[in-house]
Amino acid sequence: QVQLVESGGGSVQAGGSLSLSCAASGILDRINVMGWYRQAPGKQRELVATITRRSTTNYADSVKGRFTTSRDNAKNMVFLQMNSLKPEDTAVYYCNVQTLRGVTVTSYWGQGTQVTVSS
Repeated sequence: QVQLVESGGGSVQAGGSLSLSCAASGILDRINVMGWYRQAPGKQRELVATITRRSTTNYADSVKGRFTTSRDNAKNMVFLQMNSLKPEDTAVYYCNVQTLRGVTVTSYWGQGTQVTVSS
C-alpha cells in the first residue's frame, strides 16, 4: 500500500519560515520526480517545486529565491524549506511522487498539510 506522509506546516507570520517533509512508503517502482503543489481556497492546485532523482529542481516563479526543495533518495523523502513567507503562500500543500516503469508514469499524492501565513 502506497503512503505519502507529510509533516510540518502550520501557522506563521509574514516573513517567517516553515519546513515540510514527505516520506513515501510502499512504492515498488523507481521514484522519478518528487515535488510539492499547493491549493488555496477557491483556486486550482498549482505547482510549487519539483526535484528529479538527480536533484534537478524546478520552481514556480512566485516562490523562486524563497523556497528550496531537496530529497533523500535512500529514504524516499522530499523536503520543502519555505523562507520569507507571504500571506499569498497560504494554502494546503501536497506532496507528489511520480514513479516510472518503462514508459508508464504513475503519480501519488499526500493528504495535504495546511500552511497559513498571517500579515
